Amino acid sequence: MAFERSFAGTGIGAEPGPNASPADVSQGDAATPAMRLQILSTEHWSLLASRALAWNESFSRAGMFLTTLTGAIVALALVAQASAFGEGFTLFALVILPVVLFIGVATYLRLGSSNYHEAMCVVGMNRIRAAYLELAPDLERYFVMSAHDDRPGMGVTMGVPPGGGAIWIAHLLAGTPTVVIVLNSVLAGVIAAVAVVRGGAAVSVTLGAGVLVFAVAVVLHALYARRNITKTKFAPLFPTPVAKP
Repeated sequence: MAFERSFAGTGIGAEPGPNASPADVSQGDAATPAMRLQILSTEHWSLLASRALAWNESFSRAGMFLTTLTGAIVALALVAQASAFGEGFTLFALVILPVVLFIGVATYLRLGSSNYHEAMCVVGMNRIRAAYLELAPDLERYFVMSAHDDRPGMGVTMGVPPGGGAIWIAHLLAGTPTVVIVLNSVLAGVIAAVAVVRGGAAVSVTLGAGVLVFAVAVVLHALYARRNITKTKFAPLFPTPVAKP
């Protein structure tokens, strides 16, 4: 009772009275700029941690795939020396290479999920930077990353080199998903070629089958990537301003 009396008349911890107006309630519940900044900072650090986890998973899965592929190649080399590239070699290749291809396809699918997760984090962080600029517009010249949540703004935050054209193509070809696409397609082509060789086909037929399966695998990977990119749609709340001519 003494504790309650000590706060009587101060309004601290008191419930709104029955005659309190909505304006009084809204003013009591309004977040101060410091509170807004704390909430935005907490969300910003959460998105940074989530993006770091997505990057770590991408690199770990890609490293696991490359390690498995390297071990399979070494095992194939040992079997080839022991069997002189005979039927034992082709049989072993048809057993181990599909397993490696499965790991490669699973890695590619997981990379797509990680890239989508990263895109969500980048959009969120760009929107938080826009909120920072609303609280302190004079700090805009200190920001290196973008405060716009459209595709150009995402490209700035994700480190895509500006300029487009050959630079953009080089950036795309150097990406981890592209490397996994090429390796998976090569594996699919090799499996098809080994299967044709085991069937007793000519060399020209073997090469044709390998090249055809390689091309089909590349197209299938590209179609899947395009479908995922098309599905990744965020309605921009802070689009990049159009440069005046």
